[in-house]
Amino acid sequence: MSHSWVFWAFLSALFAAATTLLGKLGISGISSDVGAFVRTLIVVPAMAMVLWATGQFTQTQDWTPRNLILLALSGLATAASWLAFYRALSTGQAAQVVSIDKLSVVFVALFGVALLGEKLSALNWLGVLLVAGGTLLIAVR
Repeated sequence: MSHSWVFWAFLSALFAAATTLLGKLGISGISSDVGAFVRTLIVVPAMAMVLWATGQFTQTQDWTPRNLILLALSGLATAASWLAFYRALSTGQAAQVVSIDKLSVVFVALFGVALLGEKLSALNWLGVLLVAGGTLLIAVR
């Protein structure tokens, strides 16, 4: 089961929920930007330990300039996302903030089709619409 993308995606969702709840509690009384920074300070060494423990630091010969540029841009997008997320979390309710944040599902579906040539079935499109609708239902007070 641990080789299945579904397993890892579900685990990601559980950790994302923990991230939100712990982050909401952690930024109480401090700047949301400082909270995002502290989180980042933990992520880098944690990922380095994973790479070291699994022997993946030896794969640097596989890195291409294209990989590095795209991953750097992804890192900048991550930083912007975390700053915006923590800023929203500092004043909004966790369930509402996270529901709007999960509009990323809708954006990824749209961008995946438009930019990556991915194909979505009618059932997939219905799911995209339901996610968008569910987001609105959770976000509205």
